[in-house]
Order: sequence, then structure tokens, then C-alpha cells
Amino acid sequence: MSIGSHAQRLEELVALCHELGREDRHMAVLGEGNVSTRAGGAGAFLIKASGRRLSTLARADVVLCRGGGILELLERDERNDAAVESALMASRVDPAAPKPSVEAIFHAYLLGLDGVEWVGHTHPVAVNALMCSPRAEEFAARRLFPDEVVCCGEESAYVPYADPGLGLARAIRQETESFVRRRGVPPRVILLGNHGVITIGRTASAVLGAMLMVKKAAEIWLGAAALGGPRFLDEADVRRIAGREDEHHRQRALGL
Repeated sequence: MSIGSHAQRLEELVALCHELGREDRHMAVLGEGNVSTRAGGAGAFLIKASGRRLSTLARADVVLCRGGGILELLERDERNDAAVESALMASRVDPAAPKPSVEAIFHAYLLGLDGVEWVGHTHPVAVNALMCSPRAEEFAARRLFPDEVVCCGEESAYVPYADPGLGLARAIRQETESFVRRRGVPPRVILLGNHGVITIGRTASAVLGAMLMVKKAAEIWLGAAALGGPRFLDEADVRRIAGREDEHHRQRALGL
């Protein structure tokens, strides 16, 4: 990746963080959430530094990391927090850079999937209301309205609660691989039990679009539940919407 394109990615990442961190959207408070993007070859990526706010993120709050050492953690029988911390700090290209987010492990994994160049993670209030309920898996598996299919896919991956950091990264890899075996493509949305949501895509617009739509879907779900629902789309209708060429055109036009 050239210096110019690297700088452009950095600007896009900061802009995406600001969009996801807007207070009126209720998707992240204080230091919640993180965003990453590929930054050239050899698994390098940019990610928000630990403890920084999405809403006020500055360029200096973004860390350039090497993915190799972080991904090795997934293959080792490693449960030591100090070893994880050491690997995260060693992943920094600039030793003077701030500490990357502890969730850099799952970001490194997801950015290695085919067609994935951006990853966003937030904790929307409405989504977490469902993720902290007995109906979390149902929300992941079913769809309520056409635009949810267009932006979020035919279904979402669901990951039961796992300890943030290495434990969560391993659980995300397991459920994502299961999803790919079943569907043939990575999920656009990964829902995390008792935690939050991840959206992935080829562009920053795809990550933002899916994040806003899963938030809207959760709000609609909660409203429908209060009125005796929700009432889901039939699977045949979901497949029909997912396969329509006019919807594919809209996806391209919206950068999804």
C-alpha cells in the first residue's frame, strides 16, 4: 500500500469512528467500540488505540499493527493475560505508538477473510437489549424487513458470550468458520451474546451501513415485541430479496 493510500485509509478510519461514535446514535460510550482496516500486505492493519473514544478519535489515536504475531495467539494454548498483552504491544510497527485495542486479535482474524477490508465493532443499546435476552439467537437467524436483508445479509452469525480478548477472538473464528461452511461467504454481521455487534465489509460504507441497519432492526424488533410480535419474513422472501438484481444495484450504489 502506497503512502498516499495509507493516509487515505487513516482518514477514512477516523471518519468512520466518528460516525459510529456519534452520541445521538447510542452505539458507543466512553472508550467502547473499535474500528480497523487493512493497511498493506503481510497482515498489517490500522486499529483504534485502547481506551480512546470513537466520537473524538484523532489520527494519533490509531495504531499500525502487524497481524502475524497476534494471529499466532489463536493457535497457541495460551490463556495468560500477560502473554496476550506482550503480543499486542509487540505488534505495533512504531514502538512509541499507544496500545492497540485488546480486540485487535479478532480484527486481525476478520481482516484476513476474503473480501474483508474493514471491521467495525460497537455496543448499540437496542442490539444489546436483544443480546442480553433469551432471544438473541433468533434475532441473528431471522429477518424482519427487506432493507435488513440488503444491508445485513440473509442471516447473521451469532457468538455466545466469551471473555473479551483472546477467548472472544477464538469464539468468533469458530462461529465465522461455521457460517462460511454453511453459507459459502463470511457474515456481514456478527452478533456477540451479552456484548455487542461486529460488521465487516470491503468498504467503510459497508461497515457503517450494516451497523446502522442492525441497530434499526433491533429497535423495530423491540417495538414489534411490545405489540405481540415480532413477525418475521418467510425464508423464501428473504432469499428472493437477497437475489434480486435491483437490490444488488442499490448495494453497489450505496457502497455496500
